[in-house]
Amino acid sequence: MADDAHLFLLSDQHPRLGATLAAVGTLECAETPAVRGWLQAHAVSPTSEQVRILPAEEAVLIPEDAERLPVPLSHEEAVRVRQECAPQPVADVESDLLQFRNTTQDWQALVHRALSAGIPASRIVSLTGLSPQDVGRLVVQD
Repeated sequence: MADDAHLFLLSDQHPRLGATLAAVGTLECAETPAVRGWLQAHAVSPTSEQVRILPAEEAVLIPEDAERLPVPLSHEEAVRVRQECAPQPVADVESDLLQFRNTTQDWQALVHRALSAGIPASRIVSLTGLSPQDVGRLVVQD
């Protein structure tokens, strides 16, 4: 893990920037003594609208007078932070891409199941959009 994001306090005078810490869900770093101490030192709750998070590459947008704390994130946490900070149309498309990735990660097992169930390879190609060569390789393996 590296410093992948910045927690910061956003005063009411600044336009809403980043995402609330609560909106991105549970983050490992939020349970560290450093983050808990930082929140306590500023007398704010992790669920406060003032406690915001931005990916490190967007840290230049944080107002200079804002209190900030760099935090490490796992890959999955970084994806969630980026999605929550993205404009809604971008976040929607990114969510679709993640769903696609999750659906296609084990496509070979799904094709094997379909072949075992008796679905012809040509029908699998038609339904999935996979190339006939990819499905054919799996037919040969069976």
